[in-house]
Amino acid sequence: MDQSSIAWADGALVTIDQRALPHELRELRITTVDEVIDAIKTLAVRGAPAIGVCGAFGVVIAARAATTDGVVDTARVETEAARIADARPTAVNLAWGVQRTLAKLPEGVRAMEAEALELLAEDGRVNLAAATEAADLIQRLCADRPLRLLTHCNTGRLATTAWGTAIGALRVLHQRSALAEVIVDETRPLLQGARLTAWEMAEAGIPHRLTIDSAAAWAMATEQVDAVVVGADRITADGAVANKIGTYMLAIAAKHHGIPFIVVAPESTRDISTARGSDIVVEQRAAAEVTGFGGVATAPEGTKTFNPAFDVTPAELVTAVVTEYGVLGDPSAARSASSGSGVTASGSTVTSANAAGTEIAEIARGLYASGWMPGTSGNISVRQGDTAVITASGLSKGELTATDMVTVAVVDSKPVDASGRKPSAETTIHTAVYRTRGADAVVHVHPPHATAVSIKTAGSGVTTTRFAGYELIKGLGSSRPDLIDIPVFPNHADVPQIGADIEKYLTEHPDAPPVLFIAGHGITAWGSSLAQARDRAECLEAMCELTTLTGHREIPVGQN
Repeated sequence: MDQSSIAWADGALVTIDQRALPHELRELRITTVDEVIDAIKTLAVRGAPAIGVCGAFGVVIAARAATTDGVVDTARVETEAARIADARPTAVNLAWGVQRTLAKLPEGVRAMEAEALELLAEDGRVNLAAATEAADLIQRLCADRPLRLLTHCNTGRLATTAWGTAIGALRVLHQRSALAEVIVDETRPLLQGARLTAWEMAEAGIPHRLTIDSAAAWAMATEQVDAVVVGADRITADGAVANKIGTYMLAIAAKHHGIPFIVVAPESTRDISTARGSDIVVEQRAAAEVTGFGGVATAPEGTKTFNPAFDVTPAELVTAVVTEYGVLGDPSAARSASSGSGVTASGSTVTSANAAGTEIAEIARGLYASGWMPGTSGNISVRQGDTAVITASGLSKGELTATDMVTVAVVDSKPVDASGRKPSAETTIHTAVYRTRGADAVVHVHPPHATAVSIKTAGSGVTTTRFAGYELIKGLGSSRPDLIDIPVFPNHADVPQIGADIEKYLTEHPDAPPVLFIAGHGITAWGSSLAQARDRAECLEAMCELTTLTGHREIPVGQN
C-alpha cells in the first residue's frame, strides 16, 4: 500500500490492520458496515483522520448494499451511517467523514464514492500542509540546532491516510536534517507508541528512543526535550484539545518546564459546535485493556479499572494548535500578519493592514454607489493570517479611507489593534467564515433583490433555497454549474448568534457554496480575493433580480 494506509479497491476498503503491528504488516479488507464498525471499535483502524476516511467509505459500502435495481433505500443508508458515526464518540472526524459522504446520497452511489475518494486524497494534502506549518513553527520556537522532540500515541500515516500530522512534522524536520532524535511515549494501555510510532520511526529512518509514559516529565526535567508534539481527536471552541490519554499530563509537565507544547491536527478536527472541553464525551474502554495485555493477565481477577481512551487538555496549556491553515494557537508564536508582508498558511501573500484598508475602502465606495451599502450598513474584510482587517462601525461606506479599519483576531472576533475604533457589528459573521473556510476576503452587503428573496424564503431555522438553470450560477462557486442550494439564515437581534449559526452550518456542510442569505439582513459572499468575493455577491444579486422579474428560481435546461 506504499505510503498510504487506506485504499479503495473493487468496492472494498483496504487498510492496514494495526492490531497486528509491529510483528506483522497485515492487510485488512472490509466489505460490510459491521466490519467497518468492528475495525474502528477494536482499533484495527485508529487515529482521527483515518477513522474519518474509513467512516466515509463505510457509508459508501452501506449505500451499495442498500441498492436494488438501481434504487437506493435511503432510510437504510441513513440508519447505517448513524451506526458508523457512533462507533467512537470522542473523535469528531468520524462523524464529519460520515456526513460528507452521506450528503451526496441524493446524487447517488457514484457521487458518494467520488466524495469519499476526494476525502482520501484531500487528507494526504492536508496532512503535509499541517506538518510543514508545524515544522516551521517548531524551528522558530526552538534553538537553532538539531532538535530533541517528544511525541505521544501515534499520529503518522497509520493514524491518517498518508504522511501524518504530528509525526508528519517530525518527518519534515528529519528531511531538513533538523532533528536529533524523538522520544516516543509507549502510550499505555494499548501501546500505540511502542507498537506503531516506533515502527513508523524506524520505517522513516528517524532516530528515536522508546520510553514509558511516566518517564516523560523526567526527560523534560533533565533537558532531553526541546518541544512536545502531539495530535488531536477533537479541538473545541475554547481551544481545549482531546487526545489520547496521557496527553494532559504531558502538557502540565511541558508548562512547568517552559517547553513548547504543539498540537498538529487537520482543520476537520476542530469542533466549534462544542463550546468547552468539559462538554466532550470521553470514551471509556474495556477493563481488559488495563488488567492484561496480549492475552496475559497482569492484575488480580475482578480488579475494577478506570480506562478513559482520551483526556482533555485546556487551551492555557497549549502553546499552539497548527492545522493546514497554519498556526491557530498562541498569537505570539504565530507569524505576524499585521507588521508587513508575509505568507498565509494557504500560500497567498499577506499585505499590510494599510494596503488592505485601501483595497477595502475602494471596493466599499463602489458598492455604496450601487446602493448596496447605504448609510453605514454593510461591511468588508480581508484576512491576514490569524487576524482580519474589517471596516469600522458607524461610518459611511461611501467615504471610507484606509484608516477607517479595525484589525480583529479571527479566533474570537476581538480587536487586536489600538485604533480605538469599534469593528463592524457583523464581525462575527466574517470570522465564522474564516474559521471554517480557507477564504481570504468576505463581503457582507444589502442589495435589494437578494434581500427580498431572503425574506420570502426564510424559515424559523436555517433553510436553503434552490436556483437552477441560470447561467449566473457559474459565478457563485457552486460544485455544479447548473444548480445551487444557498442557505438562508434567520435574523437575530443578537448578531453574534447569526455568526454562531453560520459557523455551525458551514462546519456541518463542507460543500456549502461561498454565498449565503440572512433573512432581511442581506447577503454574505467570500473568496480567495476581495474582487472574487465582490463578484460573487454581484452574481447573486443579478440572479435574484432575474428571479424577481420572471417569478421562477428554477428554469429548465436542455440536454446539451
